[in-house]
Amino acid sequence: MKTTLTLLTVLLLGPLVALHAADTSKPPAATNPATGKPGFPVPAGPLPNRASIYGTAEATKPGTRTDGAVIVRPGPQLFVDDFLIESSENLTRRVQQPVRDAGIPNPLVTGAEDRCFQPFFSVLRHPESGQFRIWYGAWRDDKVMHASRLGYLEGDDGIHWKRPARILDDPAPIQFGSEVLDEGPGFSDAANRYKYGWWHGGGLRVAGSPDGMHFKPIAPDVVFAHDHDITGIWRDPLRRRYVVTASSYRELPQFEGTRRTTLQAFSDDLIHWSPAAVVLAADDRFDEGKTEFYAMSGFLARGGLVVGLVKVLHDDWKAEGAPKGAYGMGHTSLAWTRDGEHWVRDREVFFGPDTKPGSWDHAHAWIDEQLPLGDDVHLYYAGYQWGHKHNRFEERQIGLVKMRRDRYVAREAGAEKGILRTPPLRLEGTALTVNASTTGEIRIRLLDDSSKPLPGFDWVSLRGDQLDHAVPFQQPLASLDGRPVRIEFQMQHARLFSFDLKP
Repeated sequence: MKTTLTLLTVLLLGPLVALHAADTSKPPAATNPATGKPGFPVPAGPLPNRASIYGTAEATKPGTRTDGAVIVRPGPQLFVDDFLIESSENLTRRVQQPVRDAGIPNPLVTGAEDRCFQPFFSVLRHPESGQFRIWYGAWRDDKVMHASRLGYLEGDDGIHWKRPARILDDPAPIQFGSEVLDEGPGFSDAANRYKYGWWHGGGLRVAGSPDGMHFKPIAPDVVFAHDHDITGIWRDPLRRRYVVTASSYRELPQFEGTRRTTLQAFSDDLIHWSPAAVVLAADDRFDEGKTEFYAMSGFLARGGLVVGLVKVLHDDWKAEGAPKGAYGMGHTSLAWTRDGEHWVRDREVFFGPDTKPGSWDHAHAWIDEQLPLGDDVHLYYAGYQWGHKHNRFEERQIGLVKMRRDRYVAREAGAEKGILRTPPLRLEGTALTVNASTTGEIRIRLLDDSSKPLPGFDWVSLRGDQLDHAVPFQQPLASLDGRPVRIEFQMQHARLFSFDLKP
């Protein structure tokens, strides 16, 4: 499909953020729609709506600009959205779906042996020892439906785990949640280097630990109230603050009925939180069936962008071959933010269930963690065999797929020459590299602010498949001395993912 994007008008408006329709819904009813039981306190009244969908007029494009030019600092610059595209011809935007590898012994964490119970977990690599560590929701001995423990495994490679699994002591009663953060060996409060967030009794609760094994509450009660038991915490490295991503039953004008919708708030201490805003919401104009969200997680900062992974739920769908009474399917989609507050969600499937009936992840495939390792990113995900609420003590398990670094979305050209041109950029780096795969050719040059070829930066040809194609211009980038330039790519039989500046 040929596309032509003309975004100069928007880009020249500077860092203005498009206004979103406010959440004008009534506060959720006193009854939890999922259980029919009395609900819990939630953020009261209308909430700001900072959710948008890629390809719609509501999608925001905040960024840092000077004199109409985008400031580009060292770090990868991804083409997941159109922020860095002024015009495009004969190119197709294509989401790159990770491919299952039969060589990985999935599932890696099981329901029967490891007591895996929930699709929420954290995978970290210990910076001192190099050991991989995973925390996950484990079923209790009494196998009650609405309570869990914190399970723990570690291993040498992030694939093979040392067993038996450990069940850690509860810092307090746990319903659901296993989000663990490591602040690092240099963190000033060593007793609380690790943070743990979970849901119980009406909202987010938090605990701290010196080693990730022995947690004690940081606060005695709920620190962020919301009415659905899905909650997670992460730390935004670009803005250096904590973020809660929480689920709430809401009614919004863009969809019918009451649905699981995702909220976000910020904190400097994990205890005092900003007012909440909606960051993921279904839209019946674009979403199929009764679309809902089990929030998002797996956040990864790449350049000035944060990529999140959305757990999309369809309880109105049924997996092929599912037994009587089993229902619900789930897949993972991409979302991203350029300012930490406004999120753009992709409508396309990034990673979906295995289509083979009976496979362990046939009904759900929800990615919950991105762990960069060299040139790859390990994507750990929860798989359900037959449905959302079916046999949760054995059929909710954890597996792994891998992807190459920064290859979420490609701008793809076939036999016909494709062209991509950026808006004016101020390149604050000493060298340019390109993440691309081609069986044909990609040519790159720089243009001045008026789109004329820039002497010393004429065409450079790239071939092959590399994460960091070097672009050897005749003149060094430093000679630009901050003047605005455009990058032009011409492509045939090629996929372009991103470019990078080196300091």
